[in-house]
Amino acid sequence: MSILTEVNTIDPTTPTSTELQAINETAIASEIKTTFTSEEIQKLLPHRYPFLLVDKIIDYVPGKKAVGVKNVTINENYFQGHFPGRPLMPGVLIVEAMAQVGGIVLTQMSPVEGGLLVFAGIDKVRFRRQVVPGDQLVMTVELLWVKQRRFGKMQGRAEVDGQLACEGELMFSLVN
Repeated sequence: MSILTEVNTIDPTTPTSTELQAINETAIASEIKTTFTSEEIQKLLPHRYPFLLVDKIIDYVPGKKAVGVKNVTINENYFQGHFPGRPLMPGVLIVEAMAQVGGIVLTQMSPVEGGLLVFAGIDKVRFRRQVVPGDQLVMTVELLWVKQRRFGKMQGRAEVDGQLACEGELMFSLVN
C-alpha cells in the first residue's frame, strides 16, 4: 500500500509536463537571436558603405518582422548636395533603409546562397516628416506574404522620435 501511495504522490522536486514545456519554450526563445550588430548585418546583407543604411537591428521576430536603426549624421555623403544649407535625407534612401531591414527578415527565412534579394516594386509610399542630421530613424518592417520563397511583400514604417517619417509597401524578388 505504501508503494502505491508513493507512486501516486506528486514529488514537488520533479517538474510537471507543463513546467517542462515552459522550460523548453524558454530555452528555444533564448536561442533565437533578436538583435543584430553592424558586423552581423554585414554577414547577412551584401550592402557596404556608403550604401549600407542600417546600423543595427534592435528587435527581430523570425519570419515576421524586424526593427532597425539608422543614425543619420551630417557626415553622410549625400548631404553635400541634398541640399546645401538645408540637409535632408533623400526619400529614396529612407525607403532603401526600410528595404534593408526587410532584407534581414527574408535572409533569415531561407538561404539565398547564390541569389540576391532585390526590389520588385514599391507601393503606397508616403513621406510624412523630413529626416535631417542628428535624427535616429527607427524602421519597422513586417512581412505580409511570401510566394514560392522567391517573391515577398512587406509593410514598412520609418519613425523619428515616435513621429511617422515614411511608410509604404515593399516588394522583393530573389534573382539568381
